[in-house]
Amino acid sequence: MIPILRESMVNDRKWFSEEEMVDILAICQSLPGVIAVNMATYVGFKKKGLLGSLVATIGVILPSFLMILALAMGLSYIADNPYVLGALAGLRAAAVGLVVVAVWQIGRNVIKDWLTGVLAVAGFVAIAFFDVSVAYVVLLYLIGGVLNAYVNVRRIEKGGGEDAR
Repeated sequence: MIPILRESMVNDRKWFSEEEMVDILAICQSLPGVIAVNMATYVGFKKKGLLGSLVATIGVILPSFLMILALAMGLSYIADNPYVLGALAGLRAAAVGLVVVAVWQIGRNVIKDWLTGVLAVAGFVAIAFFDVSVAYVVLLYLIGGVLNAYVNVRRIEKGGGEDAR
């Protein structure tokens, strides 16, 4: 969903800049639930207030709900069909491709220097290979980001200016 939402909100409609989109993604991914629903609720609220968030949320949920309901009613009749199994395998491959595209599009706007690149890889390795909880990695990086901002602000206040970084 992320590449589709990004294309629509940043490139097509020009509602948000790339950096605003990264912030929206960070907020929406930190909330429980499906990212498409979280983003619809957030964007609906930003554009049209409470009513906009309600309409956007229903607009995202209702089509999926109706499609899943229809599929669930008919799936038992076609579950063993080789064409259906082939279609599902193709959908899984497409989903992997969409995730790779989302990582690339978001990563190139978030990774600004070698440190953020190293931290991104370290976070991935910790989660994927050492079974560290995502919550711990997010919390650690959140604390690190706040401390980094604090150090930079203190440096600028002491007269170091932007060049001191």
